[in-house]
Amino acid sequence: MSLRLPLLSSLLLLSLPAFAATQKVDLDYRVRFLPDSDQAEVSITLEKGERVRSLDFNLSDDGRYSDFETDGQWSQEVAGRGKWQPGKGKSVLSYRVQIDHERKSGRYDARMTKDWVLLRGDDLVPAAKLDQQDKTELVSRLQFDLPKGWKSVETGWPRIGKNRFRVDNAQRKFDRPTGWMLAGKLGTRRTRLGDTEVAISAPVGEGMRRMDIMTFLTFVWPQLQQVFPRDPNKLLIVGAGDPMWRGGLSAANSYYMHADRPLVSENGTSSLVHELVHVFGRIYGRERSDWIAEGLAEYYAIELVRRAGGISEERYQKIREQLIDWSKPVNSLRTDHATGPVTARAVLLLQELDREIRQKTKDKGNLSLDDVTRGLMRLDRVSTQDFIDITENVIGGPSKTLDTRLLR
Repeated sequence: MSLRLPLLSSLLLLSLPAFAATQKVDLDYRVRFLPDSDQAEVSITLEKGERVRSLDFNLSDDGRYSDFETDGQWSQEVAGRGKWQPGKGKSVLSYRVQIDHERKSGRYDARMTKDWVLLRGDDLVPAAKLDQQDKTELVSRLQFDLPKGWKSVETGWPRIGKNRFRVDNAQRKFDRPTGWMLAGKLGTRRTRLGDTEVAISAPVGEGMRRMDIMTFLTFVWPQLQQVFPRDPNKLLIVGAGDPMWRGGLSAANSYYMHADRPLVSENGTSSLVHELVHVFGRIYGRERSDWIAEGLAEYYAIELVRRAGGISEERYQKIREQLIDWSKPVNSLRTDHATGPVTARAVLLLQELDREIRQKTKDKGNLSLDDVTRGLMRLDRVSTQDFIDITENVIGGPSKTLDTRLLR
């Protein structure tokens, strides 16, 4: 008996890692677009539903989501929220989503026609609070069923098959297919810049200048990489003409630009680079500090083109004069939503700060605002005080530029 007990204990110990190992669970999204009803039919399938206790979705209150069906349990006890408790084994939740969405009257940031659809995946699968068993890892994939005559679909996620993509966000446990998406009769240009696969896509006939964008990106990309040490696996740029919103909107792996937006505006800034900085930087403000994210995006929209040789010193000074004139009414940068004049004043402050950092760090290897920006990238959200602290750490002391009523 004394010999068998140690042997049994050893066998139990050897088997423990198997019980403690993480279980991977397939999570499959399937999307079918329905142009006749301006809807998408979405299904979410868990291969082992018992590993997930619940998904508590934020459905908002605009009535966009409807027709929920599941073999598990579905409840909507709180306004604007819906909770799915999957059944055991293979479990499915299906519902419908209204596509068209007006950002402003007559201007859309999501739209479906008989030939194409342009939207954000964030709307197909709303954000949710995930409650799952310990040591569970969801492995997510996205599949599209396209209407007859629609040729292709593009997302910011890696393609793993025909109309099929792998969705993997290391920062989240619930991998949902976020970012811009486009499907239908499309024209797409592709290239590889650094370690990033770049796709520029738009519906046929919408006037998107794909080759112009690709050439401009190739020109600016090396400068971008020097500032932002982050190379996404894939970047998708989508666009369309009226009545889509006449601006730019970024997501983590993609961004939208109206087809009529110039690569460089008459005021010398580039909306294309502005949104690209948002994608790479992922810098978000908190505590009335939106000036940081918007100011940096606009600062580099000028600066990266300048470094690439696209802006002469004379033109740069004229751009500064325009920024000074535009931002004259601004007496504070502190706001939750930076306006054009506030962003312009933030750019001027950042230009002054870059000069101060370079001057004060000559003996440290000529540091710059780039070093502050890389520090900000490590934070989830940044406040004005975070910005000041990181700057002072780079300089090695207080900043005269940041000692201003604009930041109070």
